[in-house]
Amino acid sequence: MLGILARTMAKDLWYKVKPCGRLVRPVAPTRIPGRYLTHQEGLPKLPVPSLQQTCERYLAVLEPIVDEEELSHTKQLLAEFQKSGGVGDRLQKGLEMRARKTENWLSDWWLTTAYLDYRMPVVVHSSPGVVLPRLEFSDRQGQMRFAAKLIAGVLDFKTMIDNETLPVEFLGGKQLCMNQYYQILSSCRVPGLKRDTVVNHARSSRPPTHITVVHNFQFFVLDVYNSNGTPLTVDQLYMQLEKVWSSSLQTNKEPIGILTSNQRNSWGKAYKNLIKDKTNKDSVRAIQKSIFTVCLDAPMPCVSDELYRSRAAVQMLYGGGSRWNSGNRWFDKTLQFIIGEDGSCGLMYEHAPAEGPPIVSLIDHVVEYTKKSEMVRTPMVPLPMPQKLRFNITPEIKKDIEKAKQNMNIMVHDLDVKVIVFSHFGKNVPKTHKMSPDAFIQMGLQLAYYRMYQRCCATYESASLRMFKLGRTDTIRSCSIDSANFVKAMDDPDKQKMEKVTLLEKAVKAHRAYTDMAIHGQAIDRHLLGLKLQAIEDLTSMPEIFMDTSYAVANHYNLSTSQVPAKTDCVMCFGPVVPDGCGVCYNPMAEHINFAVSAFNSCNETNAAHMAQRLEEALLDMRSLLESTPKAKL
Repeated sequence: MLGILARTMAKDLWYKVKPCGRLVRPVAPTRIPGRYLTHQEGLPKLPVPSLQQTCERYLAVLEPIVDEEELSHTKQLLAEFQKSGGVGDRLQKGLEMRARKTENWLSDWWLTTAYLDYRMPVVVHSSPGVVLPRLEFSDRQGQMRFAAKLIAGVLDFKTMIDNETLPVEFLGGKQLCMNQYYQILSSCRVPGLKRDTVVNHARSSRPPTHITVVHNFQFFVLDVYNSNGTPLTVDQLYMQLEKVWSSSLQTNKEPIGILTSNQRNSWGKAYKNLIKDKTNKDSVRAIQKSIFTVCLDAPMPCVSDELYRSRAAVQMLYGGGSRWNSGNRWFDKTLQFIIGEDGSCGLMYEHAPAEGPPIVSLIDHVVEYTKKSEMVRTPMVPLPMPQKLRFNITPEIKKDIEKAKQNMNIMVHDLDVKVIVFSHFGKNVPKTHKMSPDAFIQMGLQLAYYRMYQRCCATYESASLRMFKLGRTDTIRSCSIDSANFVKAMDDPDKQKMEKVTLLEKAVKAHRAYTDMAIHGQAIDRHLLGLKLQAIEDLTSMPEIFMDTSYAVANHYNLSTSQVPAKTDCVMCFGPVVPDGCGVCYNPMAEHINFAVSAFNSCNETNAAHMAQRLEEALLDMRSLLESTPKAKL
């Protein structure tokens, strides 16, 4: 089961929430200036929920997704597991001891299990992409000018990180952990034969002062600071990018970066071979140490305005394939900003160091920065030529590149992505009916799925644990007893509208309550994972509850979802976490909602466009239900 768990875990994105009474609704946290280390010390530790509570809540989660016979069997296993002095009791005590001895009992396990041990490619299966609004240029000058502004904006954000003046985020009066902000720059994943590692050079004695720029599959080191420590101005950056462009006009270069898209064991083996050569090793190290990477992409195939966002999503997720820009990446790099000559713009990030919050905050900051006119005078000093990184391609490396191209193209043909702008309403409608927008959208997803398959499924929505020191995520189980009651009643002609509204309200409240529970460290999934990993660490036999069919069903997420709210009119996208599943990411704006839906073409039962259409219909039907019911109009 660890493989299924890890595949799912690699999809954790971001969920921002704010208490509202005892319940919560997702909003951006408030910020006040503060020093990082002092702030971090005051954060509470992640709690270990009680064993009885988790077992009870686990059964409630299973009820709508497993049959009665399986549920009955699981109840027996849980009764045995919970016995005083039994295996569950012993593992719980071990977990509680681990919590006392560590800063966060989950964080190291999580990084290893969800990411570093995960051997599928990071492309599609782990790393999210972000589609930003299309830019108003269609030539290289516009591309260079925007890239220069973007780099300056990121460096402006970096200054706050370096000076530890990044505003501390709060949630309902409680400080949030800011650690992830300090992990996203100058960091990179490094492949291993069986387990990867993450390197972070930001806190080294000589922090990096360069970024990597890649154009036509050729990598360059670009120093972004003057000798006095000040960042280069936009004009200086533009001139340096022009030098990069004119030094990389050849389009027949080997796409060395595509190696990073391969299955992790294959890439680990190829990596070991690649860095035997000193020139290659130095070039790879320069990429890994760089603050971030900027990918100057060639134009993608022209499509209609309606299909543009979906095409941009695949460009951000994997570069469009080996014929296009997939070789114009270093997929292990934590942050890669992508700017196409045709005005396409976005980024992708490697998931191991962080979830969405620092990424989205950075995006919002950079987008605002690029709108400002440049006020700084450019110093008239000559700048060094950006350094081209050299790679010696042996026949064996050439073979590895060809294999990576083939594998990339198989992934390209298998992934189906549909990005839609739901323009009928946004957060405004649920709020009018005093409902959490996120819970409302999640119920729309449940209804859409039920209408397509006539059954409920295990659903994953990520919840932030940043109220706790080094907190990452837990799971909001959007499919509940209450959501199942609502979706089954919605199209039942024997049910009255008032009853349907009552069931919808109850389902929304149940979702908000589970969200509240999750962000306070009281959800079930990370606790169950902790008990399982504790059993592995203790070298005891695996408890039967983790070998149970119900556990497999509960962790087979046919719907893997995440709300990623941003001020910018963007949308994040990621692949499904199971072969017969859908990935759904959304950014609810005031009067519209951006959705990215993904599925695999190799599964006949799933279709991204169909899911997007059913979701649109479900949300409209839910609005109609509320607006046509007297109670809802009060």
